[in-house]
Amino acid sequence: NMKLGGLGPDYETIKEKVKKLKLQKEYSRQINEYNMKNITVVQRLPAKPQVSSVSRQKALEYAKKIPRPKTFIARPSEQEVKGAGTIFPQIPSLESLWDRHEREKELVAAFKSLHIF
Repeated sequence: NMKLGGLGPDYETIKEKVKKLKLQKEYSRQINEYNMKNITVVQRLPAKPQVSSVSRQKALEYAKKIPRPKTFIARPSEQEVKGAGTIFPQIPSLESLWDRHEREKELVAAFKSLHIF
């Protein structure tokens, strides 16, 4: 007699798995109880010895006596001082801008006459 696989759930294997899970839970509960009993028996570790405030005060006094590093403050340039504290880039004079505009207008007119654009 050979038992072949069926279409429905296999209740026998499900019962075995449930039984195994119940045994695992029972075992873990017993271990947990045992550990809780043993923890109360074991003494706690002693607390860290408190550091006296005298050593802290000595450390703070020492820190006050240490010379601090000098910080270098960058001096503002003459152009920044002239701007009354505001920083503006150097602006070319109006005459040079007007001359450049006129030259570029002539170049554009030359290109238009050649029908390049």
